Amino acid sequence: MSNRPAPRRKTLAALAVAVLAAAAGWAGLGPGAGEAAGPARPAGGAGPAAPGAPDPARAAAADYGRTCPVATLPAEADEVIEAILRDPARLDPRHDGAHFGNYEGRLPRRGGSYYREYTVDTPGVGHRGARRIVVGGGTAADPDVWYYTPDHYDSFCAIPDAEE
Repeated sequence: MSNRPAPRRKTLAALAVAVLAAAAGWAGLGPGAGEAAGPARPAGGAGPAAPGAPDPARAAAADYGRTCPVATLPAEADEVIEAILRDPARLDPRHDGAHFGNYEGRLPRRGGSYYREYTVDTPGVGHRGARRIVVGGGTAADPDVWYYTPDHYDSFCAIPDAEE
């Protein structure tokens, strides 16, 4: 008979559960993690994607974990969304539409010049401020994914209804 103590299965099981719960929370899959501020809806206003077809807005929300419908954003963000879609001449040509490198790695990794950024004015601030809309893929007037950051790229949320 061995002098080794018997394995502590309950301790190992509890440790495994804790590790899995932590990993799920980090990935935005745990209870309360990644809860949407509203229902996730596909971008474009065309209703659900065809069966089996990827839905970029849902993929963006799943990749990032949080959503922020347009109604929850500052009014100035809605103005920028409208300008991107309908009147790009209203945008600042020095900054808006410029490449966003995602150097912080807070958005899903994509190659090349996938992401573009736009300034969201902050009333009472005499400079560009910290608020941005970052779009990705598609065309300048029809991006595939939309994100909002209120704090100069420290955090993001996916905008599921930007094109509705």
